[in-house]
Formats: sequence, structure tokens, C-alpha cells
Amino acid sequence: MSPEEYKAAFAVAVLSLALVAAFPTASMIWPFPRSTQRFSELWLLGPNHMAENYPFNVRAGDVQGPVYVGVSNHLGRSGYYLVYVKFRNHTQQLPNATASEPSPLSPLYEFQFFLEDGETWEAPVSFTVEDVSFDGNRSFVTAISIEDHVFPVNLFSSWDSEYRGFFYQLFFELWLYNTDLQVFQVHDRFVGLWIDIMRT
Repeated sequence: MSPEEYKAAFAVAVLSLALVAAFPTASMIWPFPRSTQRFSELWLLGPNHMAENYPFNVRAGDVQGPVYVGVSNHLGRSGYYLVYVKFRNHTQQLPNATASEPSPLSPLYEFQFFLEDGETWEAPVSFTVEDVSFDGNRSFVTAISIEDHVFPVNLFSSWDSEYRGFFYQLFFELWLYNTDLQVFQVHDRFVGLWIDIMRT
């Protein structure tokens, strides 16, 4: 290597080291763009704060849970949230997140809360199927309690011969307050819990 080539290689190495050393300072002066993806998380965890051991085989009068419903705010701003708790049989409509349409079912219970950007909210939810009857290949649920509040539901489910059960779903639907329109709007997130009503 000639002296000129050696000097050029040395200069490149020194310049590279200087740029690496200056990078943390430069990032404070010229902030690099961060991810612009803005979203909210909604989740449902089982009794041990894990995605397992969810209540499934349910008998009338037995308290189920708690399960834990949670929300995290990654909107880049504060958010005013609403979580509706709804109950359905296997034929009734779920929310359509693709079309931003909520389930048409009436909510039984709700949570409202504010979250700053980056904050998380979580709440335990216990429920009891209060009143169940059976007639041949149908089960009838007339009431369910959520957090010790009893709600009439009057739903039936037909026996599913493939999966061998009477299936219903407790689900949680996320809404977000629109400050421009001053109304809550469905926020395209929902999570659900299937249960099988057992004969006593």
C-alpha cells in the first residue's frame, strides 16, 4: 500500500468513527422519524393473567372468572375509551372490524376510562349464567350477571352435534371518543370468550 493510499484509508476510518460517535448527539438535534402507526390494543386474559384457562364449561349459578380485559393506547395522543360487554348466541352478529360496524346487540355492561399515550388500563370481569333451562336440543339462558349486576338476555342455543355443546359468547367491544364529532365511535377491536352451557 502506497503512503497516499494509506492516508486515504486512515482518513476514511477516522471519518467513520467520528460519524458513529456523533450519531447520538445528532439524533437529539435532528430527530429521526418514528413510526407513524397509531392504534389501540384490546386483549382478554384468563384467571392467571395468561392467554389460557379461560372459563368454558359453565353451569348455571357458578361464578366464572375473573377474566381480565385490557386496553393500551398507542394513538400518539390521549384517548377516552369505552368497552361494551355483550352476550350472544352462535347465530347473532359480531362486530365487523373491516367495515367499522359494531355488533347490533345491546350492551349489558360498560367501562369508560381515559388513557394517555402509552398508558394501559385493565379490569377483572366475573360473570355468572343465572338462569338456564333445557328443552330437547335447545338451551335457554334468560339472565346473566356481570360484576354482580343481573341482566335479562333471553337467548337460546341449539345443540351443536359436531362440537357437542350449547354455545354462547361473551365479548368485549372497543369504542373511542371522537372529539370532533363529540360522540363515541366503534374502534374496530373486539375480543370474545366462548362458553358451553352444561346440563346440571
